[in-house]
Amino acid sequence: MDRNRKWVPGIGAVLLILLSHMTSALEVPLDPKVLEGLPQPPTITLQSPKDYIFDPRENIVIHCEAKGKPSPSFSWTRNGTHFDVEKDSKVLMKPGSGTLVIDISGEKAEAYEGTYQCTAHNEHGTAVSNSIVIRQSRSPLWSKERNEAITVQVGAFLVLQCRPPAGLPPPVIFWMDNNFQRLPLDKRVSQALNGDLYFSNVLPEDTRSDYICYARFPHTQTIQQKQPISVTVLNNSPEGERRPGFMLPLGPTSTKMVLRGDTLELECIAEGLPTPEISWTKDGGELPSSRMSFHNFKKTLKISDVNEADAGDYRCTATNNLGIAHHIIKVTVKAAPFWVSAPRNLILAPNETGILTCRVNGEPKPKISWFVNGVPIENVPEEHGRKVEDDTVILSNVQSGSSAVYQCNASNEFGYLLANAFVNVLAEPPRVLTPPNQVYQVITNSPALLHCSSFGSPIPTITWFKDSQTAIKDGDSYVIHENGTLEISVAQLLNSGKYTCIATNNLGIKENHVFLEVKEPTRILKQPEYKVVQRGMSAMFECKVKHDPSLIPTMTWLKDNGELPDDERFEVDTDSLTIKDVTDVDEGTYTCIMNTTLDQDSASAMLTVVEKPDPPSDLELTDQTERSVQLTWIPGDEHNSPTQKFLIQYEDLLHQPGVWINLTEVAGTSTTAQLNLSPYVYYSFRVLAQNRVGHSDPSQPSRQYRTSPAAPDENPSDVQGVGTEPGNLVITWTPLTGFQSNGPGLEYRVQWRQKDMDDEWSSKNVANVSQFIVSGTPTFVPYEIKVQALNDYGSGPEPEVVTGYSGEDFPVSGPDSVQVMVHNGTLAEVHWEPVLSPSVRGKLQGYKVYYRRERGLHETEMDKDQQDQVLTFSGNRSEGRLPGLQPYSLYSLFITVLNNKGEGPPSTSKTFETPEGVPGPPSFLKVINPGLDSLTLEWGSPVNNNGRLTGYTLKYQPVNNTNELGPAKVMSFLANDTTVTLGNLNSSMLYKFYLSAKTIKGSGPIITEEAFTVMDTTVPSRQVDIATQGWFIGLMCAIALLILVLLIVCFIKRNKGGKYPVKEKEDAHQDPEIQPMKEDDGTFGEYSDTEDHKPLKGSRTPSNGTVRRDESDDSLVDYGEGGDGQFNEDGSFIGQYSGKKEKDTHEGNESSEAPSPVNAMNSFV
Repeated sequence: MDRNRKWVPGIGAVLLILLSHMTSALEVPLDPKVLEGLPQPPTITLQSPKDYIFDPRENIVIHCEAKGKPSPSFSWTRNGTHFDVEKDSKVLMKPGSGTLVIDISGEKAEAYEGTYQCTAHNEHGTAVSNSIVIRQSRSPLWSKERNEAITVQVGAFLVLQCRPPAGLPPPVIFWMDNNFQRLPLDKRVSQALNGDLYFSNVLPEDTRSDYICYARFPHTQTIQQKQPISVTVLNNSPEGERRPGFMLPLGPTSTKMVLRGDTLELECIAEGLPTPEISWTKDGGELPSSRMSFHNFKKTLKISDVNEADAGDYRCTATNNLGIAHHIIKVTVKAAPFWVSAPRNLILAPNETGILTCRVNGEPKPKISWFVNGVPIENVPEEHGRKVEDDTVILSNVQSGSSAVYQCNASNEFGYLLANAFVNVLAEPPRVLTPPNQVYQVITNSPALLHCSSFGSPIPTITWFKDSQTAIKDGDSYVIHENGTLEISVAQLLNSGKYTCIATNNLGIKENHVFLEVKEPTRILKQPEYKVVQRGMSAMFECKVKHDPSLIPTMTWLKDNGELPDDERFEVDTDSLTIKDVTDVDEGTYTCIMNTTLDQDSASAMLTVVEKPDPPSDLELTDQTERSVQLTWIPGDEHNSPTQKFLIQYEDLLHQPGVWINLTEVAGTSTTAQLNLSPYVYYSFRVLAQNRVGHSDPSQPSRQYRTSPAAPDENPSDVQGVGTEPGNLVITWTPLTGFQSNGPGLEYRVQWRQKDMDDEWSSKNVANVSQFIVSGTPTFVPYEIKVQALNDYGSGPEPEVVTGYSGEDFPVSGPDSVQVMVHNGTLAEVHWEPVLSPSVRGKLQGYKVYYRRERGLHETEMDKDQQDQVLTFSGNRSEGRLPGLQPYSLYSLFITVLNNKGEGPPSTSKTFETPEGVPGPPSFLKVINPGLDSLTLEWGSPVNNNGRLTGYTLKYQPVNNTNELGPAKVMSFLANDTTVTLGNLNSSMLYKFYLSAKTIKGSGPIITEEAFTVMDTTVPSRQVDIATQGWFIGLMCAIALLILVLLIVCFIKRNKGGKYPVKEKEDAHQDPEIQPMKEDDGTFGEYSDTEDHKPLKGSRTPSNGTVRRDESDDSLVDYGEGGDGQFNEDGSFIGQYSGKKEKDTHEGNESSEAPSPVNAMNSFV
């Protein structure tokens, strides 16, 4: 550690040793291994307080403990002279210490009062304790005195003096009566700090004979009492109201002195009538709010921990309605000596220089005295290198054997300070006290402290290295402290590694290695979230954590900062907490804490348990009238979910007992509702509360509330008049409910009259029914209708007039002037004259058009199988369209009018013809007699010619192996043609055919068909073309090689006497995919594509035995008349060719895309 040099005026350069880190003095280490052989002067470690008041009932214990090497011996002085402990049998010094235990039982305790001082001595110096003043606690009796009775007029002020005996320590004062009850104190009656009782003004009730002052002495726990004081308050000459005046302190000003660090107590007690109020201010400054407090009804101001700034003028003000009074207390602050910088122990090497500094302050300024080993420094032999300058002692060029303990004493009139500081002259090589190879672990971005505690004299210099190579300098990210500790302010992963500290002085060198591991921090990635859970459900808090993989984490869950309840409902998982069947007691704050050995992270979330509210209670009915009542209730517990609304229901015990009906809703903050009522109802009410969870159970029903009957408030609704048959009018309505009836004897007055006729109203009263039938009415005429409710207490309001119609009858005539306009072969438009309203005899619903196809125009006989077709046109129409007609046909039609009763008579029949159209598709198309280069087509005429057939159009085109269409050819045929043979076609080729019929209007829809020509097996050019293909040559070579291998195997087996049953094997495995031709016509099957008229790119499914192209390109049938050649499953071929049977055995690979292996075999042979 570097030494800091300081120049002291008048002295030359001296070396100031920095002995410690922060404020701790560097001392000889307490490690026994280090202490062994190292001397140390004594140091006082424990002593009694300077002022020691003892209880005479207990032993006196005066503490004095010290340390040093060798262990110090102890001695005492009393009142400045040596105190021989061994000669007093009542005094015992504890072994190994200087603590005295004085047994004062049976002795006079006063004999041991005095001033004691302890001395601790070894061969290297002497340390002394403070001067300890020992005094006995005292609780003297009250002096005997006779108190005169006090008489005072009402309103006057009064002071009752206590004057307790002086005790040690001073007693605690309080006032009580004969019954040991404390007298009540208030702003009128108060107790001063000296114990006197002050009355700002007296009242008649202050009269009593037992005002007793008590003094309690703390050490002896004894209580002394003063003789009772009698006070009589007279009312014969009462004092009047007056301005405030001060009883304590007296006069306009007073003074107060307080020591620094003590508590300042200021009090002002005022008299006056009415009782004055007291307030406090400081002239020219503010009261220290953080350190002040008011007591005794603001009559006392206390300021704690007083400092120099608290000196000044304090003003107390007394105020009542007649005026104010002021008193100024001038406060001065003095100070017993206090440390600015106490002297600290010095450990010096020979020839080094050290400085002891004793800096104190106080008011008045303290006097400083220096001692050496307890002797005034001026009385000890003078040393060449020692110089005293007021508060500083300079020790230059110290030598071995000059160790000593120096004492600094600072004193003024208010006290003293005494400090011991040793100077230990040692010559020691460096020692590193930090254990070797210690591993420090820290979290990234946190500070790292690597210690290198050392000892040596001179004080060693500390140097640090990283990974035994890089010297670490003080600065940037590193700080080397005075005690040798290396601090890395923000540790990073790259700071991990081995660190070496080297301690050096002029007597030697010592090194030590430590290791730093910087770890990733522990972080909660997913924090638990606030949960609102219904009672009985489950709540899950997640807490996902990331941590350094080398650290072992521990997850802890807390509830309200305490342990989780011991309940199986709480399930703690790796990263979650689940609470099952949640109850109200589970509410609270849940915290997950992830701990490692280095750090922790935590996160909290609240759980709120909600439930549907409890039902309201205490339903009351107030403000009752005929048509309203006020309902009040007390809400139930909301269970943490605010009530959103209250639902009020009622039960009608007269008309619908047991049925509860919703009446109204009010806000969740209301507890009352004004309810509108109906007459003649026996009400009972209940209330349900609703929150976010749901509705509460219903409350208990209120008491029953009956309303009086009254005339109906409303009439029946949905009044209608409709005739059901000619000559009647059925009047219907929705009757009133019992709740709506408002009273007994409910009836209905039904009134009717023909509209637009000045007739009188017909009227009929009916019982509580829902319809009335009026007979003998004209057919379908309008009526005005009214239905009014009645009961025993009167009629309902005037009813509204409703228009209805009497019964309808069938129409009497059909439409006239029917005309048809034909647009084309499938659409016609019909027109007619509407039927007049009188002829409709009801509400016009529309017209029906009946039409049918009689025959085709090319036919002579009527089509008896045709059914009438019907189109209905709603409303008052005069035209309509007839779609979906058949061209070139004869149609007939008629029209009827329609009302609610039914249809009228038909109009006169009308016929019309549709023009020609395009024909329908030919009825069929098929291919017969396929040949090598020809195909025969046969077709049928269309089912519907739709006109005069003019002929057919045929289009065909080839389809190659890749399903691509070749060039198309088109042919036309006459109407009577139904077959054609097409020649010059390619063999073994698929052709697609398109056929349509036509009239003068054009061609009709197309039908398609597909077919193959027969395969030609004798065309040599096909073999030549295949033989020139590369793939074919490779295939043949492979087959030849396989045949050669097979022949060799057969030859070997034959030589061994074995057989190779090719024939049996081939007969046993027929190829199921080889399809023979049909026996009936020998043709290939049909292939049809009806969607896009193109060959499908994929597998084809023949319908009449054609071999599937995607399974085998050719059939063996194509290559022989017999058609019985075939492959076995193992690839061998057995069959006839050109009428001869030849046995050849071949093995090879089949290919679905290549030409037939038969041709390949023929070519090979």
